[in-house]
Parts: sequence; C-alpha cells; structure tokens
Amino acid sequence: MPEDLSIRVRSELYKRKMKHAELAEMLGISGPYLSDILNGKRNGPKAQEHVKHIRKILGI
Repeated sequence: MPEDLSIRVRSELYKRKMKHAELAEMLGISGPYLSDILNGKRNGPKAQEHVKHIRKILGI
C-alpha cells in the first residue's frame, strides 16, 4: 500500500474516532495483519482485496 494511502486510512480512522481494531474486525482480519497491510509488508492478491474493501468502507 502506498504511504499516502496509509496516511489517509489512519487520518480517516482518526476523524471517525474509529479504532484500528474496529476496522480489522469489519474486514474480518486480525489487527496485526491489517497493520502489515498498511505498512506495506503484505501486498499479495488477498491483501489487495482488503485494500479495496478498506477504501470502500472509509470512502477514500
């Protein structure tokens, strides 16, 4: 995930007063896995599907 998108996700979570764990729960994944996706440590096809879902949930 590009760094700017990671920053936008974190910013949007802050604006919505939403916790990282809440987003992970909505996605059906663990907090550490979400963190890996946001930090660019996971970028396979499954991670890209989660990125699409993250964008849809947060409207970015």
